Amino acid sequence: MSLIGIQIETPLEALANGLREAAWELALEAVEEGLAGETLPSLAELDALSRLGDIPSFIAELAREIADPQPSRLLPESPFLALGREHARRREELGFAPREVLTEFLVLRRVLWRALSQRRELLDAVDPLLVEHRLDSAFDRLVIECAVAFFDRATEELAERARCDALTGLLNHQTFWKEVRSELQRAHRYGHGVAFVFIDIDWFKAINDTYGHPIGDRVLRGVADVLRNDLRESDLVGRTGGDEFAVCLVESDPQAGRIFVERLRELVASLAADHDVPDGLTVSAGCAHFPTEAASAEALFELADTRLYEAKRSRKL
Repeated sequence: MSLIGIQIETPLEALANGLREAAWELALEAVEEGLAGETLPSLAELDALSRLGDIPSFIAELAREIADPQPSRLLPESPFLALGREHARRREELGFAPREVLTEFLVLRRVLWRALSQRRELLDAVDPLLVEHRLDSAFDRLVIECAVAFFDRATEELAERARCDALTGLLNHQTFWKEVRSELQRAHRYGHGVAFVFIDIDWFKAINDTYGHPIGDRVLRGVADVLRNDLRESDLVGRTGGDEFAVCLVESDPQAGRIFVERLRELVASLAADHDVPDGLTVSAGCAHFPTEAASAEALFELADTRLYEAKRSRKL
């Protein structure tokens, strides 16, 4: 009988195919091991399907690496490592700590090596250290890639926190003024107009004294939400003091600031219905336009501040 055309499975291929065929069972075993002894406490909060996540797909990819290792499979842009990063991101969204995600990979590695070790006749036909090296190399790259992704996200979050006011989420004082000056430089260079607005919450001290600081904080967050939601993505808004805000309307005409202030007063007046803040909440504002009313940054800020003072004074009369 001729054997021409018949492909004989190598021991490595048999080991890999065994993992692929048992992928779901091995994934379930890894989940059960993660649940035991609260190794992965966040797993207990998920339903059965969510607990599996992408683990069966990982097993299939790892099996390919055991049978036929490819350097391209372990590059950062490879589908395998992209799958790992996405799995880690989804686990974080489900409440997993980074340590739990990395532990989950280590549990899976232990389960897979145990499954391979049970096929002793195939392991003896190859070098067991070779198989273990391939498995470990893949997991090492997976863990490193996820750890780097965690670090990058944490760095981005810290950088964002450093830019933003903790209470309102708006740009903080330092970041706002830095970006406004950069925007004014661009406006001068390209001949754009910029409307600048100072905003102050009226009688804010009385609100704190009468209703307490938690209500005062709610007022600040409510005004911040109005500002954030009413502006274009290209505009700048920051909290510049205790109850003080400032807005920079980029590429705006001389009327933009006045129109914005009128709309802002209407939106703030309606806050009581949606944000549980005291009735009658109002704000005062002063606006100025670059370059039609002020030819420099200092002149722009001074004019807007003067008009804010005049607006607040008129409300107290």
